[in-house]
Amino acid sequence: MRKLLALLAAVAFVVAFTVPAMAADWGFYGSARMGTFMESDSKEVGTTGYDDDDLGWGLQSNARIGANVKAGDIGGRFEYGHTTTVNLRLLYGTWNFGGGTLLVGQDYTPLNVFQSNQVWAGDADLLPYGGIYDGRRPQITLSMAGFKLALVQPATATIAGFASVDTDTTLPKIEASYKLKAGPAALTFLLGYNTYDVVGATDNTVGIDSTFMGLAFNVGLGAAYVNGNVYMGKNLGPFGMWEQGANDPTITGTQVNDNDSMGYVLVAGFKVSDTIGLEAGYGHQESELDVAGSKTDDTDSYYVQATINLAKGCFIVPEIGKVDFKDSAAGTKQGDTTYYGAKWQINF
Repeated sequence: MRKLLALLAAVAFVVAFTVPAMAADWGFYGSARMGTFMESDSKEVGTTGYDDDDLGWGLQSNARIGANVKAGDIGGRFEYGHTTTVNLRLLYGTWNFGGGTLLVGQDYTPLNVFQSNQVWAGDADLLPYGGIYDGRRPQITLSMAGFKLALVQPATATIAGFASVDTDTTLPKIEASYKLKAGPAALTFLLGYNTYDVVGATDNTVGIDSTFMGLAFNVGLGAAYVNGNVYMGKNLGPFGMWEQGANDPTITGTQVNDNDSMGYVLVAGFKVSDTIGLEAGYGHQESELDVAGSKTDDTDSYYVQATINLAKGCFIVPEIGKVDFKDSAAGTKQGDTTYYGAKWQINF
C-alpha cells in the first residue's frame, strides 16, 4: 500500500507539471549560418604593417536555436546563439492584455532597426556603419498601437580623463518608438535617453548624459523596395549604440566633452523571381568630440548582393563590399577592408 501511495503521488506530481506545459503551444526553431568570405585588409587596418588577405570560414555567431511559446494571453520566447561558448540571446515573457502587450525580459530594444541585409561579418546589416542597433537587453516594454516604451537596463562606462572608482545609476535607460503605416510606406520615429554618474576616489561625481533621436522609413514598390534611416545623438558610446567610430565623450577636470554622432543608411532591392533577389546598400557614420579643433571620425560601407533561394528556408547570399574606415579623429589614416564571398543559411 505504501508503494502504491508513493507511485500515485509521483504520477500526480508529474501530471501537475505536465498539464500546464501541454496547454502551451511550443514552436521550436533554429538557424544554421556559415560565413565564407575572403577579406582584404589594407596595412592600416591590422598590426602587421602590410596588406593582409585572409579567408573567413566558420559558423556565424548569430547561428541560433530557440522557441516561441503561446498559452492564451501569455507568451514567451527563448533563443541561444553560439560564439566561442553558448550565449543567451533572448529570454522574455509577454502578456497581451487586449489593448497592448507587456514584455518582461531580454529582447531587442525599440532602438533596433534592420534596414539592410548585408551578410558579411556575421550579418552586419550596416548597423555599425550608419544603422541603428542598441542590441538585446533586459527591459520592461509596453507596446500599444504602433507605440513602444521601454525601461531598459541602464548603460554605464568609464570615461577617459576621469579616474573613476564607481558608477552610479538612478534611472533606467528610456527608449521609445512610434511606427506609422500608410499603404506600402512606413515611418518609424525613435528616441532614447540614458544617464549615470562616474564617481572619483574622493566621492566627486560627474554626470554623463546620452541622447538619441532617429527616423527610419520603408517603401514597397511592387517587386522593389527602398529602406533607410537617419539618426543623430550625443555620447552614444556610453549609451550602448553600436557604431564603428570613436563615440565616447571625455572629461577635462569636471567638464564633460560631449561626443556628437550622426549616421544614415540607404538600401534598395528588387525581387527578380521567387528564386533570386538583388540588393545594394550604403551606410555612413561619423562622430566628433565637442572640443575646439577636433575632427570627425568617419566610416563608410557599401555592398551589392544576390539572395539565391535553393529551397524553403535554405539559401545562399553571394556578396561583395567594402568598409572604408577613413581618417581617425586624430587625422590618422585607418585604411579599408574589401571582401567577397557568401553566407550559407538553413532555417529549421
